[in-house]
Amino acid sequence: MHLSLKILIVLSFLLLPPSSSSSQTLNHQSSFLNPFLQHKNCSLKDYILSIANHVDTADWIKNIRREIHEYPELAFEEIRTSSVIRRELEKMSIGYRWPVAKTGVVAVIGSGLPPFVALRADMDALPLQELVEWEHKSKIDGKMHACGHDAHVAMLLGAAKILKQLESELQGTVVLIFQPAEERGEGAKEMIKEGVLENVEAIFGLHLVLSSDSGVVATKPGEFLAGCGCFKAVIHGKGGDAAIPQDSVNPILAVSASIISLQHIVSREADPLDTPVVSVAIVEGGSELNVIPDSVSMAGTYRAFSKKTFYALGERIKEVIKAQASVYGCSSVVDLEGNDYPSVPPTVNDKRIYEHAVQVSSMIVGEHNIELSPPFMGSEDLAFYLEKIPGTLAFLGMRNVKAGFVHSPHSPYYTVNEQVLPTGSALHAAFAYTYLLNQLLAN
Repeated sequence: MHLSLKILIVLSFLLLPPSSSSSQTLNHQSSFLNPFLQHKNCSLKDYILSIANHVDTADWIKNIRREIHEYPELAFEEIRTSSVIRRELEKMSIGYRWPVAKTGVVAVIGSGLPPFVALRADMDALPLQELVEWEHKSKIDGKMHACGHDAHVAMLLGAAKILKQLESELQGTVVLIFQPAEERGEGAKEMIKEGVLENVEAIFGLHLVLSSDSGVVATKPGEFLAGCGCFKAVIHGKGGDAAIPQDSVNPILAVSASIISLQHIVSREADPLDTPVVSVAIVEGGSELNVIPDSVSMAGTYRAFSKKTFYALGERIKEVIKAQASVYGCSSVVDLEGNDYPSVPPTVNDKRIYEHAVQVSSMIVGEHNIELSPPFMGSEDLAFYLEKIPGTLAFLGMRNVKAGFVHSPHSPYYTVNEQVLPTGSALHAAFAYTYLLNQLLAN
């Protein structure tokens, strides 16, 4: 740490007015969110925003997003996307590790020493046909970036550009995680298995949303996004002639009873304040009007905000289906961990990291552009990281009704408001820089 910066820190303490211990703690934290950069002759906020909003940087971020958008790739297929990431990292002389979890990239900026803080962007697309007609429409039939992951990658690369220019000032190491397969709910788990969180103390994720106006940051402490689980069951009976029902064991009756009983879990057993959901969405069985089938399958989803409720809900679904199958003389196999639709736990923001993210966001976008978000039933596999280390997910709004930025994610008409991309880069960079500085001062 530079001597001049140490002197400035000491002076900032001396100049603080006397107050209660709680106020002193708050001032202690906030006084380092926007330090004066002695060697840049400006504040951190001004320096970060000047880079992010410079026309060359803004155009560069936008062009990266458009390049990725034209060639969307599904989960664990992000070969071209990762090559774009590596190309840009190499241009900035930023070291990285690849491949991680098949197609992921992990880069580092800073001293290489503790503390470590991570920033994460997902990079996979969806199996959708894009219906938006514009110059950079998807060139791959049946695939589209309809959830903003192309923009997430571009924003994190923008943050890399900012942090690289601040590298000599970083009081630790920033880990940049470019993650595959978020939409499959598997990418984060695979990245964790390959050690991307080694030595990392905190993680920050940013997701573009159309639920908030352009430039607004929305998040909440604690339970933020619901966990998403899926179940599939096969109930086996004994097929036969429908006109002679006593000669068969009807799995359709068992499935019907199971569906009704599953709805009772939410209406009669669950805490209504926890707002869990159980939905059966698929029932398959039988091929003839007068023949009872040997087996019937059913599948659906369940969601909850509380981790305790979420995991208990899965077990209760299994119990109910097996019990109803037994009542009707059938056997059953229930799968809660299917490869097609793996479970994702609730996204729970750490209170301390949440507060830091809100303070940093206020610095970048202004207090008037900070919202306390309601909980969302959607899920995010950033939750797997948050089960391992403290962190937070924040939403960056991009809604602009007049400009047509209104279509929800996973829609073939989804579009990204590219004006907010520099803001996203600035938020990432400011979060990482100030987190490292605060950790240094706390120790």
